[in-house]
Amino acid sequence: MTDTSQDTAPEATTDDDAYELDARAVNSVLFTVELGDRAGLLELMEPMHAADIADLLEQVNPYDRGRLVRLYGQEFDGEILSELDEGLREEVIAALNPETLAEAVREMESDDVVDLVEDLDAPQQEAILEVLEDADRVAVEQALAYPEFSAGRLMQRETVMAPEHWTVGDAIDYMRDAESLPEQFYHVILVDPRTKPVANVTLGKIMGAPRTAPLKNLAEEVFQVIPVTQDEGDVAYAFNQYHLISAPVVDEDDRLVGVITIDDAMGVLDEEHEEDILRLAGVGEESSISDRVIETTRQRLPWLAVNLVTAILASMVIAQFEATIAQLVALAVLMPIVASMGGNAGTQSLTVAVRALATKDLTSANVWRVIRRESLVGLINGMLFAVVMGVIGMVWFSSPMLGVVIAVAMVINLVVAGLAGTGIPVLLEKLGVDPALASGAFVTTVTDIVGFFAFLALAGLILL
Repeated sequence: MTDTSQDTAPEATTDDDAYELDARAVNSVLFTVELGDRAGLLELMEPMHAADIADLLEQVNPYDRGRLVRLYGQEFDGEILSELDEGLREEVIAALNPETLAEAVREMESDDVVDLVEDLDAPQQEAILEVLEDADRVAVEQALAYPEFSAGRLMQRETVMAPEHWTVGDAIDYMRDAESLPEQFYHVILVDPRTKPVANVTLGKIMGAPRTAPLKNLAEEVFQVIPVTQDEGDVAYAFNQYHLISAPVVDEDDRLVGVITIDDAMGVLDEEHEEDILRLAGVGEESSISDRVIETTRQRLPWLAVNLVTAILASMVIAQFEATIAQLVALAVLMPIVASMGGNAGTQSLTVAVRALATKDLTSANVWRVIRRESLVGLINGMLFAVVMGVIGMVWFSSPMLGVVIAVAMVINLVVAGLAGTGIPVLLEKLGVDPALASGAFVTTVTDIVGFFAFLALAGLILL
């Protein structure tokens, strides 16, 4: 027998751009679009994954995007719509002819259709719902009736369930005879006579057990049931915390109404991480590189306005020491260093705290321990950099006392930065405000005001 393993084994790669679209491939696609060569376009697109096609559509300009969608025609499927950035879906849907759109939507699972239509305008929602079969349309409309960002919006209605008294053979015969099954499912859900979920059995255990084995003897030890109104962020946390693959969703009467799978839960987790990053940067939780200039401006303007207000507050503190600064110009040179170091230290503590709150690692049980830790970190870092800045102040301006002033101010501001960076997010969460949304502005304000005040006040007391 000839060993062909060397011929078939994929080469390992550590390139950072291993999964990026090749620029030459993108240019080749655009060239076929320019020529109107549909056969050439299909040849280039055929080996591409739906996620890569979605990336391609996001990277080209609107004019080329519209031409590409129209030329691609009936080959455009629902999975591409699922992978596409929400900001571009309406544009792409508008470019598709009704027949292609209908075929693409019919291929999608109910949860993917809900995800697609929930952010569209009413006319486009209705256009998509009209092409669905009656049963699918009812399922989607029922899902849309649940609160936004709830498990009811996230779940798929297609489930595989079995009575709890069935055997492996009963389940296998049922699945073989079923007219249709979900494209992807991981468990058979055992239910009681009221269709209340009681256990999950993995397909692997079913296929590895004898036909006579009772399904309930193969049930998984970890079994989580998701209420239909539960927030999708909590659903994603449960999947991550308990290593779930899928989980049944129940209504207010504990009856099975759907199932959530790991791909949807991890999608939510990824979106929440992305939203936290965008909120911390003050650029809007739905910002995207595909947004237009007006949309991007509108998202960023409010937080720039907030930053302007905080900067004015810091300037008002500086104004109180105008006479002190006039007598010793070196203060104007050094005071931005104190504020900047405090701001950076506060952002470090803030980022850790916001992430810990989101993952439920920072709770009332350990909050004071974390605050003490961040304050001590600020104190130690402040003392280390105080020595550095003290020496710089003495050498640069030939004033030992100026070095002492900036050193003490540095310690004070870095300790306050640790306190504010952890305490402000915790306080905002207690008040019902998203910590990722508002913490940054407050922490920056505190560190700027404390930094300027400590430095200039000490300078006024010691140097003048």
